Amino acid sequence: MNEPGAPVVRAEHLTRKFGDFIAVNDVSFEVYPGEVVGYLGPNGCGKTTTMRMLLGLLQPTSGTAQVLGFDIRTRAESIRPLVGYMSQKFALYEELTGYENLVFYAGVYGMRPSAYRPRIQEVLDLIGLAGHERERAGELSGGWRQRLALGIALVHRPRLLLLDEPTSGVDPSARRQFWDLIYLLAEQGTTVFVTTHYMDEAEHCGRLGVMHRGRLMAMGTPDTLKHSQLPGPAWDITVQPLIPALDALTATPGVFQTGLLGDHLHAITTGDAHTAESLGAALGDHGFGNALIEEVEPTLEDVFVVLAGHGADATPVTHHPPPAEPACAPR
Repeated sequence: MNEPGAPVVRAEHLTRKFGDFIAVNDVSFEVYPGEVVGYLGPNGCGKTTTMRMLLGLLQPTSGTAQVLGFDIRTRAESIRPLVGYMSQKFALYEELTGYENLVFYAGVYGMRPSAYRPRIQEVLDLIGLAGHERERAGELSGGWRQRLALGIALVHRPRLLLLDEPTSGVDPSARRQFWDLIYLLAEQGTTVFVTTHYMDEAEHCGRLGVMHRGRLMAMGTPDTLKHSQLPGPAWDITVQPLIPALDALTATPGVFQTGLLGDHLHAITTGDAHTAESLGAALGDHGFGNALIEEVEPTLEDVFVVLAGHGADATPVTHHPPPAEPACAPR
């Protein structure tokens, strides 16, 4: 068992290869008790592979990790009863009711009826499924199936929840409700490690790791990442016509990154290379004297684009430690 205050997860140079393909490349990080830590990146960047190694389902090619004080290489069987895992594909038995699914998995975790009966009722109340527990899992909507899968991961009172893209494919309302449950669990003392490719979800995490092509490029609070990983300020630029103005802006010295954002342009400049006035003058030189330029708060999308633009040969990782008292992000 890990000592009080020690990391719940400590990954050390984790690497996993499949033949010549490096799925996870020299990844190191820590997760502390009570944190909600996100792992952000597109499909195929190594998020699920990392999670499967932490569970002992995949052996690392090199490196190792400790989960709840147990080594993933030698003590995986001690880790699994203490962890709740929700995979991308919900492992529900569709012909069974929600209640029957919970009973089955409680038995898998070794719970006796005297323990799991009251616990299942607690879980049903927590996930909001009370009143629907007699419906077959296959007949539930995507949002309700997601809640049931979370309930299955919770039924044995795990100390650590590993959630692998748990809200993929469900509507925004269901996603918001799911994150409310995550916050509630964190407030009750459960540590949560969650993968996602949704930028808005990543904002809700206490700390966030950014993955790209198997590498952990940076890790810190969302605000810290937004103010430490960009080369300079971010700007919104309202100008017409958009595409020619985009070309002109891209060619302007001191402009690091440009792109379309709805009905306007979004740009990142380097250091103090530009002010709103100098950007306006640069666009004016190309015939766009009508531009409205405003400095804005950077986004996690800006962070990801910049980090991904460093390429596979970049040298990660910038780590920012958790706050002195880890807490979930405000709702």
